[in-house]
Amino acid sequence: MPLLRYDRHGSGPPLVWLHGFTQTRSSAHQFRTILTGTHELLTPDLPGHGDAARIIATLEETADLLVEALPPDPFALGGYSYGARVALHIALRHPHRISRLIVLGASRGIHDRNERELRRERDEALAQRILEIGTHDFLDEWLAQSMFASLPADDLERAARSTDALGLSNSLRSSGAGTQEWLGGQLSRINVPTLALAGERDEKFTIEAHAIAEEVPNGTFHALANAGHAAHLEQPVSAALAVQSFLLSA
Repeated sequence: MPLLRYDRHGSGPPLVWLHGFTQTRSSAHQFRTILTGTHELLTPDLPGHGDAARIIATLEETADLLVEALPPDPFALGGYSYGARVALHIALRHPHRISRLIVLGASRGIHDRNERELRRERDEALAQRILEIGTHDFLDEWLAQSMFASLPADDLERAARSTDALGLSNSLRSSGAGTQEWLGGQLSRINVPTLALAGERDEKFTIEAHAIAEEVPNGTFHALANAGHAAHLEQPVSAALAVQSFLLSA
């Protein structure tokens, strides 16, 4: 399987940031620009997205691909939504590779097996719809969801979205929420300092962020004011400052 490609910008201690579903390594431009003021920021395309659109990988395989592709020295690791779920898997599978962990809009998965299977079925239907209507119309539908209601219009962000229909559908099938094993009970093995972020208006993922911060031995919860699920796009300055403050703290 080919290695995942990534960009490097800025200077300082390394920070790897993992994008969300439908995004690419070029997403979150304002948020990323602020982070490069204090860190060397490494942003890969995840399987099914951008230049990695034709790579098909589970969450576990994606974690392994990333640690193979990234520099060998320990790095701070962060991710949003889908990228946050990947980050949790890296922290569990390759704990020696990371120095700190940041997750935004993360999920431990779905505990109930029946509910998990239902989510897998919904993801399969969504994967089929992407192929039927194409990415332009799909992205309109995806961003019209209530969880993105407070997302500001941004032409650069829209242009950075992944446009490969097969890649996005494969991403849902191989690493969507319905494929993820329940991580509750495993997070106590994450021994690095961990920051769990959520937009204050994102009720579901605020609950998840609280739970993650409580389950890891050295966890901190932080709510981002006036933001929903994509808090780093809605409030890029406060989100970046929260990340920088955490990474630069003793």
